[in-house]
Amino acid sequence: MNDRVLVLEGIHNFRDYGRYTGSDGRLRNGVLWRSGQHGDATEKDLATVANLGISTVIDLRGDSERQLMPCLRHDGFDGLVLFAPGETAGSELAPHEEAGRGITTADEARAAMTRLYENMPFRTVLIRSLTLYFEALATRDGSSLLHCLAGKDRTGLAAALLHRLLGVHEDDVMADYLLTNVAGNQQRRIAAAGDSIRQRYGSQITDEAIETLMGVDATYLDAATRSIKQRYGSTERYAEEVLGVDAARRQALRERLIA
Repeated sequence: MNDRVLVLEGIHNFRDYGRYTGSDGRLRNGVLWRSGQHGDATEKDLATVANLGISTVIDLRGDSERQLMPCLRHDGFDGLVLFAPGETAGSELAPHEEAGRGITTADEARAAMTRLYENMPFRTVLIRSLTLYFEALATRDGSSLLHCLAGKDRTGLAAALLHRLLGVHEDDVMADYLLTNVAGNQQRRIAAAGDSIRQRYGSQITDEAIETLMGVDATYLDAATRSIKQRYGSTERYAEEVLGVDAARRQALRERLIA
């Protein structure tokens, strides 16, 4: 398994998304962590997370997701948990569940996920959550954890935005995004999501469609990137005008996150 990934029993897709080389140097190890939600975390999982010294958690889930699946924390956790009130995904659903509406095949699932990513960077509550994310990274000491329900779509977009603002090579931005497809116990995660999606939308959804909904694809992130550039011209301008990440904040990010 890739040495960026922590293999935990009850927390999916837990990994260090630092370590890459940016335009001004190498990103710090063990400072930037991301994952899915922690509602199924075991005591051993929580002990492992405790050893990371995380001081800030950025929760990209919506209110409904937090209510349905509260995240577990280890007994000694005294960090700050940040989130924007409201729903960060449509219809109070995680993106992969939202995209499952009305689909049957893998091709339909891929098209639905692509459409979802085209609009994801402009969702009002998610924008507020991403604003908190960048503010925290620029102002707070210690390690951080970024997560959503599955830890792949909203979290993947946020990590890619940060990497680009720090000058990480585009090949590495995409490699980190696609690492979701092999991080942790994929079959368990897909099976659990499949039950939920079929209960909501019906048994006609194929296994291949479920796998497509629960994975990531380069075309998804490309769709979000293309939408950002069409509206704002560049990631930097989007970050400044929408997320408040101006030149001073970008410099603060570099000072805190690049060795």
